[in-house]
Amino acid sequence: MADPASRAKAWPLAKPELNDQILDLVERASQFKQLKKGANEATKTLNRGISEIIILTADTEPLEILLHLPLLCEEKVGNILIALTHGTSL
Repeated sequence: MADPASRAKAWPLAKPELNDQILDLVERASQFKQLKKGANEATKTLNRGISEIIILTADTEPLEILLHLPLLCEEKVGNILIALTHGTSL
């Protein structure tokens, strides 16, 4: 679970049930090589118009790395999810 400090920074967080579904979706997407990882890759796919959803993790350190992504998502695709933690490394 994310520590209390990251809970205060990242908002709104996905509910635990949705968080589990998000992690399952990410795992399946990685198996089909449909996953881009990192803030730079997310920014590129948003600017190119090829991303359909962006998933952020609340335990990213420093969180400031991801602060531009919600604004880009609002302009480009409108779909963004914030998961509590990434759980395992993919």
